[in-house]
Amino acid sequence: MRVHHNVCCGIDVHKKSVTACLMWGPADKEPEFEIRRFGTMTRELQNLAEWLKQAGCEAATMESTGSYWRPVWNVLEGQIAKLILANAQHVRALPGEKTDRKDGKR
Repeated sequence: MRVHHNVCCGIDVHKKSVTACLMWGPADKEPEFEIRRFGTMTRELQNLAEWLKQAGCEAATMESTGSYWRPVWNVLEGQIAKLILANAQHVRALPGEKTDRKDGKR
């Protein structure tokens, strides 16, 4: 796999929670990762943004599920250098392997 960012995050957005998988590491090794879960209220989303900034996150991708992604986007916009909104079908875990953790890591 080609590495585009040294530190990046996959975000899985739900109605009442956000699961974020922060990944980092050198291009020639398996990346390290940390998964955290946040609520969807403004203060909790600000905590997510602060965690990503402190980790030096360069890019974050989230899926465009319904309208749940909008508050997350609004808080992260301008805080993360590259914020990507992806089609949910393109970032989902493989069939039969569905978990929020796997969605976040993809």
